[in-house]
Amino acid sequence: MIVLVRHGQTEANARGLLLGRADPPLSGIGREQAYAVAELLGRDDPPVAVLSSPLRRTRETAACIADVFGLTVEDEDAMIEIDYGEWDERPLAEVPRDVWAVWRDDVDFAPPGGESLREVQTRVNDCMGRLVERAGDGAVVVVSHVSPIKAAAVWALGLGDRPDLAWRLRLDVASISRISTGLLGPVLAGFNQRLS
Repeated sequence: MIVLVRHGQTEANARGLLLGRADPPLSGIGREQAYAVAELLGRDDPPVAVLSSPLRRTRETAACIADVFGLTVEDEDAMIEIDYGEWDERPLAEVPRDVWAVWRDDVDFAPPGGESLREVQTRVNDCMGRLVERAGDGAVVVVSHVSPIKAAAVWALGLGDRPDLAWRLRLDVASISRISTGLLGPVLAGFNQRLS
């Protein structure tokens, strides 16, 4: 099983800012959420490994989870958030409607200095292949961000060539998504399980 956890709340995402490669810490609420996620994970299959995007908000979330299970956090660079380039930490409401329309229609569109959905999907597809092998030993928790987790869900559904489908998925902070791995291939076993 691959267990994908979105990091806890930060002040930036609580304020509705685009948050890509900017590196703010978790808020107090975010730290509480991280421990609550760990408790929830312990009710099911305890993880054998905890991996994280290299950004601070995911590393802090992963550290809370790893601490509960006596594990060490390992880096997984491929699960870093999309690069919003010049739009990083910009309010969502400031992105013009016509730009959102182009972004939704063109998987190769990228913000100035940023990354496209196709680029995110490609790196996540490659990563998921590696994670499937790793999950053969037990549950592998991967703490990541909105865009990579949505890309992983799209991959699990066998639609890894359709990164545009990520726009049709909602993913909350401190949520849990699961991809089961087995003889018949990946199965999206759960998506956006929330704490409350």
